[in-house]
Amino acid sequence: MAEKIWSEEEKAQLRKDALQYIIPHFASNAALAKGPKIIARGEGCYVYDIDGRRYLDTFASLLTTICGHHRAEVAKAVQEQFEQLEFFPNYEDTFTIPLIKLARKLAELLPGDLSVSFFVNSGSEANETALKMARQYHWERGQHHRYKVIGRRHSYHATTLGGMSVTGLSWFREYFEPLLPGCLFAPAARCNACDLDLKRETCELACLKEMEKLVKFEGPETISAIIMDPIPGSNTGYPLPPDGYLEGVRALCDRYGIVLIFDEVQTGFGKTGKWFACEHWNVVPDIITLGKGFTGGYIPLGAAVTTPKIADEFRKGPGHELRSGSTYGGHTVACAATLANINVIEREKLVEHTAEIGLYVKSGLEKLYQYPIVGDVRGIGLLWAVELMADRATKKKLDAKLGVGSWIRDWFYEHGVILRNNGDILVLAPALIISREEVDLILQLLNEAIAAAVKHFGFDEPFAR
Repeated sequence: MAEKIWSEEEKAQLRKDALQYIIPHFASNAALAKGPKIIARGEGCYVYDIDGRRYLDTFASLLTTICGHHRAEVAKAVQEQFEQLEFFPNYEDTFTIPLIKLARKLAELLPGDLSVSFFVNSGSEANETALKMARQYHWERGQHHRYKVIGRRHSYHATTLGGMSVTGLSWFREYFEPLLPGCLFAPAARCNACDLDLKRETCELACLKEMEKLVKFEGPETISAIIMDPIPGSNTGYPLPPDGYLEGVRALCDRYGIVLIFDEVQTGFGKTGKWFACEHWNVVPDIITLGKGFTGGYIPLGAAVTTPKIADEFRKGPGHELRSGSTYGGHTVACAATLANINVIEREKLVEHTAEIGLYVKSGLEKLYQYPIVGDVRGIGLLWAVELMADRATKKKLDAKLGVGSWIRDWFYEHGVILRNNGDILVLAPALIISREEVDLILQLLNEAIAAAVKHFGFDEPFAR
């Protein structure tokens, strides 16, 4: 298809209409004041705006387009499904062929006994469903008093009411409180910024012990589920859990009969160098939630996948069915697109590629320690964060009012690259297809941008680590 050429009048009208008729998700009024960015097309790791300018996308749209834009094989699968059946709901006793095939494929890919899927429209809905699934599971077993859920501070799980209620980031919660009752928070397991002000070498997994203390204080018989992201997402910059932590949480849940939910909406489908992040620690949850890169970004879809042990509680007979659903959950065409996307990941060995090139990214990012404002580099696979700090030794934060991270983000955009930042955390999560040459460009620009920021803000000259 030929590239659309927009006239100046058309572009002006699009920009005007964008601002007048749309509230963007997590809108930035400061950024919108500079004018809206309008993306018109994509190819591989690149997108193009309505002016025809090309940008290297280092965040895979929003951790979604993991096999790159404009995959002909996915478009073909979607078109073929449109020609057969565009949609029929997965309602009461009715299924479609792509839905069944996708559920079977997930059962093959997922670790342990995770094999029974409930399909929804997004990762947020998947987490919402997982919370409901855990609650009803206990109800079916006669434990009606198990309603509390433990989340973790600094973890994000959704913008739905239930998902926000277990999100441990106050910025997402403050306008909407009071939220659901019974939502509790344990310390995060992020050794780069320990909630308990302890050192990894000597803490003896104090964060895990605090979680068990919380369970005992509240009463194990009242706890329905623990929900966590095995590797917390871009909001906190992918801190890896300490050795033994996830294993300890699994043992804790087994000890007290608590359902363990792993939110792998950001980390699933190869982003860490394994199909699922939990496989790095050989820990299998009772429910895993999927979304984002699951579909390759083509059509919205999410899933909460559980074990037969839990699913069978909803199959005991009339009156025991899981009471949840939505019109478009498991959309027919979305399932066809997702199957095609998974086929691309398998055929091109993108999980293996991610593990390999992730080591190359790591070695390049660690060279950024030469700059005084680079306080921490962390991540795995193709999920990486560079945290800027005023003082690396003391972990003193930069003055947020300076907006150093946003300044670097804007510098990147001016140089034809889309970079995500969360305050002074620069985040990289490119498509799994990214090449070594594209990684080299990102690393080169990071060096140039951070050096420019050091000069612009009057920080000290670079020094060796």
